[in-house]
Amino acid sequence: MKKVVIVGLGNVGTGYLNALITEPNLVNEIVLIDTNKDKLEGEFLDVSDSIAVINSSIKVYIGSYADVKDADILVICAGKNQDKGETRLDLLNINAKIVKSITENAILNGFKGIFVIATNPVDVMSYLVYKVSNMSPNRVIGSGTILDTSRLKNIIKEKTNMSTNDININVIGEHGDNLVILWSKGTVNMIPINEIFSDIEIGIMDEKLRNSAYEIINRKGYTSQGISLSLLEITKAILNNENKVLNISTYYKGIYIGMPSLVNIDGVKGVVNFDCSEKEKNDIERSISVLKNAIDDMEV
Repeated sequence: MKKVVIVGLGNVGTGYLNALITEPNLVNEIVLIDTNKDKLEGEFLDVSDSIAVINSSIKVYIGSYADVKDADILVICAGKNQDKGETRLDLLNINAKIVKSITENAILNGFKGIFVIATNPVDVMSYLVYKVSNMSPNRVIGSGTILDTSRLKNIIKEKTNMSTNDININVIGEHGDNLVILWSKGTVNMIPINEIFSDIEIGIMDEKLRNSAYEIINRKGYTSQGISLSLLEITKAILNNENKVLNISTYYKGIYIGMPSLVNIDGVKGVVNFDCSEKEKNDIERSISVLKNAIDDMEV
């Protein structure tokens, strides 16, 4: 029996739930928890209809923290959304209180599975869960820069008309304004990116990626679909024991930050070795410094 608990049925939590139920044989049981009871009950009724449409045998129900004890994964989606003009780090203290409470309740009720965190700022929230839960860091995973990497591949795809499967590039670091693109090692159909694009073209794509979330928020008010499917990728890597490399937020140099990491049924196996330029190394260190300062500024 594979059991997932979703805490927070806002746009991201609901998107993840909808993705999860369409994945055959991945989970047997999904528990829904949210402090907004009307929203929670509405989403439960809605997803129940969806399950009937696809004739799924997945058991979905409204639960409480008493249901987390035997769960394989607890996904934290609760918290304030990023509004127009806000950075992810602007959400720091309001979401820290929410995430701390969720983590404490889960541990108090005997949760021993793997935490997966989507709440922003996701790197700092993942670190908070790690500290509050006192779990091994391999059992605390943030969504990290999986979505940023996918967004960049899509941007490059638009320029080259190549399949994203033929595009090899990684975005690491903070899931935010201080993300780091490893341009120096990126390839399209095994051809180095810097042989395909000029520095000006690379700069335009770099800026487009950094503005991606802001563009979506300015138009529809929130992001949901991309991050929901990123959470599904993490879930599949864990429950299917895929040993898959994902750019998750994981423990690295005393903080949580987006790094290419091997993910399987035990959580994070470790950060994989990667090459980068001296400039990119400096950018990674700057990203680490920003996150360390954010951790120091966190009030919980």
